[in-house]
Amino acid sequence: MDRAVLWLARGGGLGLLPIAPGTWGSLGGIAWTALLLLPGNFGFFLGGVLLGVLLSAWACGRAAKILKAVDPGEIVLDEIIALPLCYLGVLIPLYLKGADISLMALAQDASAWAWIVVGFALFRLFDIWKPSPIRELQGMPGGWGITLDDVMAGAFTAVVLYCVWLAVGS
Repeated sequence: MDRAVLWLARGGGLGLLPIAPGTWGSLGGIAWTALLLLPGNFGFFLGGVLLGVLLSAWACGRAAKILKAVDPGEIVLDEIIALPLCYLGVLIPLYLKGADISLMALAQDASAWAWIVVGFALFRLFDIWKPSPIRELQGMPGGWGITLDDVMAGAFTAVVLYCVWLAVGS
């Protein structure tokens, strides 16, 4: 069981890559986002995000105990599950406009790729910088502290992306 928990918390091995494991985990988050967008169902997307947060809190907390560390760098499930939150700043307005938010539709939109890159970069910025209250969330017990700082970094990113969305008139 411990091996399975560590495999999950390490993002299937992404957290064991030698340089910048959080960045590799965030790249894994792009794949997780794509999977959640595959059916084009906003409820499915939100449900997957919620289940991911709950699973991350449990698995990251358990992995930290196994590794006898508070927030080991090799644990990247928190980055993976938080990245889809970044794109809510763009997905919510698209959904409310009745746009097709399936992976196939978004992949054909050239501007979608720009949103992916900007969201990824902003998420890494907030995750590394950890402005308040992101920093304080790390102090929560167990896997919640490991997970919720990344969830908040995703929320910060979503707000910035939404502001950019409004500014460019999309």
